[in-house]
This record gives sequence, structure tokens and C-alpha cells, in this order.
Amino acid sequence: MTTLAPPPADAPAPTDGPPDPPPPTDGPRQETPRPPARPGLALAGAALCVLAAVLLGFAANLTVVGHLQHARDQRTAYDELRKELALGTAPVGQRDYEGRTVKPGAPVALLRVPALGIKEVVAEGTTSEVLMSGPGHRRDTPLPGQAGTSVIMGRQWGYGSPFLELHNLPTGARLELTTGQAKSVYEITGVRRAGDPLPAPIGQGQGRLTLITATGGPYTPSGVLRIDAELITPVQASPPRDLRPGWIAASEEALGGDGSAWLRVFLWSQGLLLASLLAVVAHRVWGRWQTWICAGPPLLALGLADSGAIVSLLPNLL
Repeated sequence: MTTLAPPPADAPAPTDGPPDPPPPTDGPRQETPRPPARPGLALAGAALCVLAAVLLGFAANLTVVGHLQHARDQRTAYDELRKELALGTAPVGQRDYEGRTVKPGAPVALLRVPALGIKEVVAEGTTSEVLMSGPGHRRDTPLPGQAGTSVIMGRQWGYGSPFLELHNLPTGARLELTTGQAKSVYEITGVRRAGDPLPAPIGQGQGRLTLITATGGPYTPSGVLRIDAELITPVQASPPRDLRPGWIAASEEALGGDGSAWLRVFLWSQGLLLASLLAVVAHRVWGRWQTWICAGPPLLALGLADSGAIVSLLPNLL
């Protein structure tokens, strides 16, 4: 019979668990070296952030966000106009009831086109910024319902596209405009494009309305479409006018861009670039997901603001 020899006296006792970790050392702890800083790469990353934010904001402003902004501004303008009509303080000329010049963007009329289902508040002015909120009344023309030719402009595609279907209006269709004086009704007499003959001049004490929008493909205006309508309700009184026909800036003409928006573009772009540089630095310090969670909303907001200023430089009937 075979017998096992006893283990040596100095052998370690067997254990059932994992081996003990090595004892700690008193030497310095070694850290994973960080990659060297590359300023050029940081600037390139910031530039890409700026470009992405502007492109996304530009697309959003001309589609979803722009339509939401138009709907919000229309609700606000409708409430304001309704209140002024009830109080009898709605503008009836180039000056308000206190004798001050009506500010651009102030609501002056309510336009209804039953044939197209259009119901839009018309604001004073026709700059690109004013037309973001809805149709605008050209300031050097009389208000709807008064003697002379009143002109209202509206966008074709962007910001609610209020005049997108304007070319479908048939001759004889009626338009209704409510101002601080009364509700005036117009009857469509024709549609004009570039090169078409001008309508016959209206007689003394008669009224005409011209609706203007762009022609061309989506977001690529190539011309101007005009809808002429004759006033068929009594002509309202016309207050004295300080602004004569033609006394408006080029930015208020059809397809005009607002050159004063360059300053806003510059300032918003500077803020967007600074936020992008901070995001690049935060990416190195915090990590990817922490940076996007904290920097994503500010970059998107700045991109929307910057692209909105850029849209003001584009044709106002876009």
C-alpha cells in the first residue's frame, strides 16, 4: 500500500479562493498619457460644428420651425388686432390713433380668401423679417378699402407659405379684408406674371388690391406673381399720408433682401463660433456624451438664430 509523504514544513497552506493581490507599492502611479493638444484640429472641429448648426438651422427655419413661428406670430397678431378693433384703436393709415407712425410688423388688417381657405393677419411693412410672420402691407400704398391701389405681399414657400396657392385663384373670386374702418370686399380681375400687360388705371375714388408673391420652384423664386382685384364695397376715407409712393427701401420691394441683417449675422456667427470652441474643449475634458448633452441645445439655438438672420438676407417672397 502506497502512502503519501507529508508536505514540507515551510510549504504554504493550500487555499480555496483566488490569490491575494500584490501588495501596494509606494512608487508614483502611472497615468495613461493624453494625446497632445492640436489647435488646428480644434479649430477644424469648431468650424464643422458651426457649419452643421447653420445648415440644420437654415433647413429648420425654412420648414418646420419657420411654419411653427408663423403660426405662433399669427395667433399673437390676431389677438392684438381683435383687441384693437374692439377698442377702435386699429390703424387706418400710416399713423396710429396717437399720431405716431405705425411700426413695421404691427397688425393692420385681416385677410380672408374663402376660395383657398386663407385667413391671415396682415402686418405693416414688407421686409423679409416682417413677412416671416405672415403677409405684409406695402407702406407706401393705401390700406385696403381706401381709394387707390393697395399692395399686400406674402411668401410662397417659407414661413407658413401663406400665398403658395395664390395662382389658383379664379377670376371672379372674392377677397375680404377687415381693417379699423370696415370690412372691404374685392373681386379678382386677373393674374399677372412678368411680361403680361398692366391692368387699366382705376378711376378717381375707386379702389384696387394687388396681392404679390413669388413664382418658381420650391425655395427658388424666379419671378413675381400678381393678383389684381377691384373693390366692390364703398370706398373708405383716406387719412393724410406722409410716405409717398416709391418712398420705401429696396428691402421692401418684391424679392428684396434686408441688407441690415448682416450685423445680426455677424454677431450670431461670433456667438456660435465661441460656443463651438467651448464644445471642442469640453469634448477633451468631459468626453463625448457629456459634451453633446450640455452643448447640443445651445449650439442648436444659436444655429437657428444665425440662420434666421441669414434668411433675412434672402428674397422676402421666398
